Amino acid sequence: MSLTYCNVHFTQQPQRVVYVSGSLMKNLKLSGKKSVHLRLGQDRIPATVKPINKPGNHIYLASSVRKGIKIPKSGAIYLRSNQDGEVHLGPLIGVLSDGPAGSAQNRFGSRTTFIKQLLKLGSKQSYIFAFTPRDINWEQETVNGYFLNESGHFYRKTVPLPDVVYNRLPSRRAETTSSIGLLRERFIRKKIPFFNWSFFNKSDIYKLLERDPMVNRYVPESIMNPTPEQIKDLLDRHSLIYYKPNNGSLGNGIYRLSYIPKNGYYARYRLRGKNALLRFSSFGSLMRTLQARHGRSLRSYVAQQGIRLIEIDGCPIDFRFHMHKNGRNNWVVVGIGAKKAGKGSVTTHLKNGGSLLTPEQALGRAFGSRADEVLRHAKNVAITLAQAIEYHHQHLIGEIGFDIGIDKDEKIWMFEANAKPGRSIFQHPSLRAEGKASVEHILEHCLYLSKFRRREG
Repeated sequence: MSLTYCNVHFTQQPQRVVYVSGSLMKNLKLSGKKSVHLRLGQDRIPATVKPINKPGNHIYLASSVRKGIKIPKSGAIYLRSNQDGEVHLGPLIGVLSDGPAGSAQNRFGSRTTFIKQLLKLGSKQSYIFAFTPRDINWEQETVNGYFLNESGHFYRKTVPLPDVVYNRLPSRRAETTSSIGLLRERFIRKKIPFFNWSFFNKSDIYKLLERDPMVNRYVPESIMNPTPEQIKDLLDRHSLIYYKPNNGSLGNGIYRLSYIPKNGYYARYRLRGKNALLRFSSFGSLMRTLQARHGRSLRSYVAQQGIRLIEIDGCPIDFRFHMHKNGRNNWVVVGIGAKKAGKGSVTTHLKNGGSLLTPEQALGRAFGSRADEVLRHAKNVAITLAQAIEYHHQHLIGEIGFDIGIDKDEKIWMFEANAKPGRSIFQHPSLRAEGKASVEHILEHCLYLSKFRRREG
C-alpha cells in the first residue's frame, strides 16, 4: 500500500478519464498502467489513466468520474493505492448524530458547535460530513450528508457510504431501538468501522471490570439492583454510599446516603435545581421514602461504596479524564478537568453548582510537591482502565470519559465511564488547547480505522 497527499481538480471532460501528474503516477505505482479503479467510501468506478506533465502531486477528474463516485469537492486529499490497482480517495468520514428538525444551521442541537469544529478541522485532511439515521439510503448505499463550507455553514451533498463512522447519537433511548440496532449491524456487515458503539450502562461496565482483578481494584464496591438488605449492609460497612440510576447522566437521580451512629440516616440529593438533605431515624423510613419517590424505577439503580475524596475549601474534588485512541491505536489522556462540588451538592457537576479547575491547581492544593507524581499515577491508571474496557468490550471504542476520584491516601478510584463524554471541561480557558487536541485525536483515529494512516510494525 502507498499513501500520498495530492490536489484533486475537476475537469469538464465527458470521457471517463483521470489525468495524473508524473510524480503522483510514481507515488501511486501507476507508471505504465492504462486504467485504474477509483474509490470513494464504499463506491468505485473504472477510469482510463493519462499522465500529464505537471510538477507536484495532482489528479484531474473528468466530470463522469467525479459524478460516478460522487466526489464532494476539489482540493487537497489523501490517495491510497492498493495492491489490486485500486486508488482510494479519502478518507470519507461520517459523523453520526441527530437533533431537532428546524434550523438548518443548528441541525444537531447542542452538539452543532462541536460537529462544526470536527468538520472544519477534518476537512483539511479528509472528506468529512455529519448525518442523521434518516439521511442514509440503504438501497442506493448513499448518504445525503451535511458538509461545511468556508463560511461555516452546512450544505448538503450525496456521497457513498463512508469509510468510517464516528457515532455521536445523543439519545440513550434512541440507541436501544431496533432501527438503530439494524443501522449498526448494516455498517458492520459492510465492514465499515463504527465507533463508539453506544452509551455505556454503569452496571455493564462494573460487570465487565469484575472479570479483571488488575483493574477492578480501582472500582468502588458496587451492587446492581440491590435489595434493601444489601443497601443497609453496604451502608453499615462504609457509612457512605451513592445510590444512582444505571442509565443516568449529569447527576440526575443520584442520592448520597450516609449513616451516622446515634444520629440516623441521611439522604442528600438534588430537587428542582436545589440541594436537599433529609434525616431519617431508621433505615426503613429512608427506604420507604425512596420507594415512594421512584417506585419500580429503583430496580435499575446501582448502590456504590462512597469514597472520602480529597477536598478544597471543604468541598470534594473529582476529575474528568477525557481519553482518546490516537493515530497509532493507543490510548492517551487528552484532557483532565478537576471538578469541585458546590456547597452541599451530591455531585461535582457544574450545573449543580460545581466549579472547574485544572488538575495542577487541584492537586497542588491537595498534595503540594507530590502533585506531579499523583497526577502521573492517575494518568497511568486511566490508560490501564481504558485498555481493560476495550479488551473486554466486543465493539470498537475510540473515546472514553472517566469520572476519577483520588482519596487522601492517594488511591485512585473510577466511578463511571462514559462512551460519549460531554465536553464541558474544555470550556475552561486553560483547557481549550486540550479541547482542540481532542478533536484532532478523533480525526487521527478515523484516519487509522479507515487505513489512511501508516501502521507500525
